[in-house]
Amino acid sequence: MNDVRFPEPVTLEFSPASRKVASSFEALECLDQQWPHWARGGSWRAAARACRDALDGWRSARDAHKAFLRAARRAGLVLPAARAPRKSSQPRMIGALRPEMSFIGWQ
Repeated sequence: MNDVRFPEPVTLEFSPASRKVASSFEALECLDQQWPHWARGGSWRAAARACRDALDGWRSARDAHKAFLRAARRAGLVLPAARAPRKSSQPRMIGALRPEMSFIGWQ
């Protein structure tokens, strides 16, 4: 059983300090030893299962990472990522109408 690295590490904010989790094995260790007991629900079980499956070769590192991140967000251990403003060269569509269109002549 080989360790499976996450596509990118997850930084968790525990009360005394933070912890970076970069692989499925580290995630299982964290889920078992450091996870708050009140947050051990469905998303916690799904994350543990996904990480074990990734270690056994049944699921991808990306699946395990997504499940672990979902459980961490549910437990309030990771802040939601700020979304970057959308960049688009196209005019913004409002209500399925392009800005140059109008209601004149429509019945």
